[in-house]
Amino acid sequence: MKKFALLSVVALSLAACQTPEQNAVLGGVTGAAVGAAVSSPSDRTTGALIGAAVGVAASTLIGPAPQRGQCYYRDANGNRFIAAC
Repeated sequence: MKKFALLSVVALSLAACQTPEQNAVLGGVTGAAVGAAVSSPSDRTTGALIGAAVGVAASTLIGPAPQRGQCYYRDANGNRFIAAC
């Protein structure tokens, strides 16, 4: 579990400001890993597929800001804002 938490932090920090395609791939891979990790042993494939779909959808909705060099961020209260990457 510690490895998974560390890999998640690294993956999320690398995804800070990239192209939409890179964000979608990273979201899909991360979602698949989380889905497989939290599903039962008999449903790992289904969990990975559902996790990948949710990850791609989330990365598309939360993806990069419309201006080059700008990214969306969230503050401690959950408010979304745009700032330099």
